[in-house]
Amino acid sequence: MKFTFTDKKVNLPKSLHNYAEKKVGKLDRYFKNEAEANLVFSVEKDRNKVELTIRSGSTILRVAESTSDMFASVDAAVTSMERQLRKHKTRLEKRLRQGAFTPPADAVEETSFVPDVEEGEFHIVRTKKFPIKPMTVDEAILQMDLLGHNFFAFKDEDGGAFAVVYRRNDGGYGLIEDEG
Repeated sequence: MKFTFTDKKVNLPKSLHNYAEKKVGKLDRYFKNEAEANLVFSVEKDRNKVELTIRSGSTILRVAESTSDMFASVDAAVTSMERQLRKHKTRLEKRLRQGAFTPPADAVEETSFVPDVEEGEFHIVRTKKFPIKPMTVDEAILQMDLLGHNFFAFKDEDGGAFAVVYRRNDGGYGLIEDEG
């Protein structure tokens, strides 16, 4: 697994990067291809935040965890990533390494707490540009869930039209398709 570390507005010891590499490296058993792990460390409002993004082939997985200790945040991010992989086990088995889901002997469930944020006026704080890849609706829903997003834009593999899948409040999924 290839690692990229980013420290945002914080100076961290090399031992933390080594610890994170060791912990996240255990996830390598899930992936067929050489995976790339990107870890972003930051401190926001006295909380130590770790954002973990793993890319393997066309699959992108992302989690973010925040605790009072940076080492605990790394542990929580790895646990969340494993939980996400197990949640989508049946759909991911085609893309991941054979036998990747045999449970480890020391599997422990953890919970995370994310504080509520007050809503204010609408301000665009980030703009992203990315290539829209052709895929099926099921693949788009899977990718949306793996990224932890509420919607995902894609090009429909069947008709080639622009489409968006989104998570509904009732727990289901919705699809918005271009008429053309």
